Amino acid sequence: MPVRSEVRSALIDIAPPALAAVPIGFLFGAIAVSKGLSPAEVALMSTSVFAGSAQFSALEQWAQPVPILTLAFGTLLINCRHILMGASLTPKTRLFSPAQRFLGFFFLADEIWAMSERRATQTALTPLYYFSMAIFFYLNWLVWSTAGSLVGQLLGDPARYGADFAFTALFIGLIAGFWEGRATAATILASATVAALVYVRVGAPWHVPAGALAGIAAAYLAAKPEATGRHDGEEALHVA
Repeated sequence: MPVRSEVRSALIDIAPPALAAVPIGFLFGAIAVSKGLSPAEVALMSTSVFAGSAQFSALEQWAQPVPILTLAFGTLLINCRHILMGASLTPKTRLFSPAQRFLGFFFLADEIWAMSERRATQTALTPLYYFSMAIFFYLNWLVWSTAGSLVGQLLGDPARYGADFAFTALFIGLIAGFWEGRATAATILASATVAALVYVRVGAPWHVPAGALAGIAAAYLAAKPEATGRHDGEEALHVA
């Protein structure tokens, strides 16, 4: 596929998630400044961490003095899902060199993973497509989170504009793109239920890995026998 076509396809695919990330970035920047971070520190965090959910989680626990070990542990738990995303995506990156794969997974976010997985179902996932999409999304998050730290507070309460729902809406859209009937519904229901219960009973950030593990278990149980490698004689929940 021509270079221009690959780049164009990547930018078209990542444009909706990038647009949805604009109010999320503004919200993060505004909250970060209210916690005492400077715009430069907000930009540094977005540049080096590049993980929206982990960054929001860090702000929830932010205090003076900064609880470094608590923040690091919370970020580790939340980003454990990247292990699963990386394992899922690695077989699709056969056209990548080891260096490209190593660097590319630094940019791995939920949106990048989702778009890459969808691309792999249609055609080969190329480094050009992946990096065009990933770098654009990375710069988009950096620009708007920094902008939020500069002017976000002038907008007042983000909830007035529905910006606090943007994160949820973004993930609903990503899930809709992978909808495959009852198997998807079972996975979402199990993950959401377990995550909610753990959040209420234990608290953040334990609800993230708990929800992820519950979703994986539900997806396995709801999958067709041939998708999981189970023998015909074994009982399995067969879904459409």
